[in-house]
Amino acid sequence: MARVAARLSVDGEQSTHPVDEVLPLPKLALYGFQHVLAFYAGAVIVPIIVGNALKLSPEQLVYLINADLFTCGIASIIQAWGIGRIGARLPLIQGVTFTAVSPMIAIGLGAGGGTAALLVIYGAVITAGLATFAFAWLPAKAFRTVMRLFPPVVTGTVITVLGIVLIPVGLNDAAGGLGSPDFGDPKNFAYAGGTMLFILVLMKIGKPFLSSISILLGLVGGTAVAYLLGDAKFGDVGNSAWMGVTTPFHFGLPKFEWFPIVLMLIVMLITMVETTGDTYAVGDIVGKEVDSETVARALRADGAATALGGVLNSFPYVAFAENVGLVRMTKVKSRFVVVAAGLFMIILGLLPKAAAIVAAVPHGVLGGAATVMFGMVALAGIQTLGTVELKEEKNALIVGVSLAFALLPATVPVFFTKHMDADLSSLLNSGVTLGATAAIVLNLIFNGLAKAETVAVPAVPVVPAAPEVADAAGAPAEPEESSAGAEPVSAAVPAQASAAPAGAEKADDAGTGTAAP
Repeated sequence: MARVAARLSVDGEQSTHPVDEVLPLPKLALYGFQHVLAFYAGAVIVPIIVGNALKLSPEQLVYLINADLFTCGIASIIQAWGIGRIGARLPLIQGVTFTAVSPMIAIGLGAGGGTAALLVIYGAVITAGLATFAFAWLPAKAFRTVMRLFPPVVTGTVITVLGIVLIPVGLNDAAGGLGSPDFGDPKNFAYAGGTMLFILVLMKIGKPFLSSISILLGLVGGTAVAYLLGDAKFGDVGNSAWMGVTTPFHFGLPKFEWFPIVLMLIVMLITMVETTGDTYAVGDIVGKEVDSETVARALRADGAATALGGVLNSFPYVAFAENVGLVRMTKVKSRFVVVAAGLFMIILGLLPKAAAIVAAVPHGVLGGAATVMFGMVALAGIQTLGTVELKEEKNALIVGVSLAFALLPATVPVFFTKHMDADLSSLLNSGVTLGATAAIVLNLIFNGLAKAETVAVPAVPVVPAAPEVADAAGAPAEPEESSAGAEPVSAAVPAQASAAPAGAEKADDAGTGTAAP
């Protein structure tokens, strides 16, 4: 039944690629590489920012980037493929969280910079990853109590905040990239606008297959035009090594200090909110039921990937919201596409020359594609909020005030840099951190803990049922195979209301839920 429901997209259109379908190899490769291109800038920006702040050498910076890509690949495969009860088995790409950038820089500068600072950072990252992994194995009742902090009004707000905070990142790329000599040059906006227009045209008039790889074609086409006009440079490819193998503890054994560990634990609390929201969002998009066990498996993958990142010279990992937007745009829902993307990232992490080719995509071209995707992330959050009763003033206040808090760091950065303690600033100078925290706190003030059924069943928009779906809805189904989106229109709402508590009880019977097949 879940496979039938997965064929229904959020807008009622049919998808030929449900979440558990293994596509032909050529399609897997194309769709997977599209995810890599969409994700690449976000994947490498964190090691670049942190490495430059800690004044690492160019060789050390390249190593950080390769280690990040290599670990991203492993983490994404764990999340999408699943190992036992680890991994959500949904098309979720894992990437280094932006939330950790400021805290890691603060930790590193406090440790004196250089590779010595990396050792302190890695000690905190490993500890926080293990703590997150352990948290996700809590008994069902304890875990579900924590998850009740994240009803749709919270997860929808967090996803919306993620999109809103990420859109300026795309726009900065569209302008040429912050710090570049030609930042703001109209030429960069021309590349961004042309790439965006090309993607939108493909989405509007293209065949289903062309639409599904529109981001990839937009990036390739935009880069080709830039190359012909002399604005895409591939000189670094020749200067890069062929192989770059990542080894554990390359910079030395990690150091464990209490304040960096506390700071990183707080970061991981925020990333758990992000991953929870992204898991519900992508489950909604692909039409697969997300329950407390699915969220627990996603968080276990986060924790395992973060601990592995500290071992393999990388940073904390989270489900990447950027690629949630890509899944929604392309309607390619197969989780094995993300597995293919993970393999590509592992290869890129081993082949600096290949990574240099991808890195040659001009900022303007990348920004045009990224802005479209980040806007779709915000839309996913708005759609989740569409299931919330926003006519109630308390819910409207939660959303509105949280969005205002999220915009504070970008609007008044001087408050954090000049008028706040450096340690506190490193924690709070993040729109995602402030917005997510505000949403959780305000929801507790106005609504208290959500009812268990509110968070046990994702908000799947009701769509007209095809005959085969209506037949399936009438048949008995196992807990993991049920989906509210597969019910007939007339019975959808009552079915959701009555099924939620039962699903929650089944989760209790199995510790933290029923392991996915």
